[in-house]
Amino acid sequence: MTYGQPPMQYAPPPPPAVHVPPPPPGPGVHPPFPAPPVEGRGRRIGLGFGGGLAAIIGLGLSINGSINEQAHAVVADYLDAVKDGDYDGAYGQLCRSSKAQETLTEFEERVSREKRFTSYEIGDLNLTTGEVPVALTYAGGDVDHTEAQLGQNRTTGQFEVCSLGE
Repeated sequence: MTYGQPPMQYAPPPPPAVHVPPPPPGPGVHPPFPAPPVEGRGRRIGLGFGGGLAAIIGLGLSINGSINEQAHAVVADYLDAVKDGDYDGAYGQLCRSSKAQETLTEFEERVSREKRFTSYEIGDLNLTTGEVPVALTYAGGDVDHTEAQLGQNRTTGQFEVCSLGE
């Protein structure tokens, strides 16, 4: 035995080298481009805005069309009843204030004395005035341009005819 050397210690061999990525870049590192790409962003924003605006306009036109359709139906029902001599039916379509000013009998007497029209054309509702232009055509071909004044039923929200040509 030799006494001059320390005893040898056994150590396992080192593990194989593993690739460790470098730490992420710190502040001040420049990206590979000077600013984020904006190509098409303006176009997308413009298209989004334009699409939203088109939707709002479409909704407005749809609502306006719906209101006009309801006004046309109410005026047509009233005019059809008057044209057919159904004064009770026509009176039933009048607004509350008109019925308060004139009884059914008075309405029948007044309307039966008026010149009878054979056909009519209805225009678009003026939302500001609540009037619908109406062209009444008589048997001789004469045309009378007048307005149907509409009111709104407070209970149902539906349009009602308040007067024609007054």
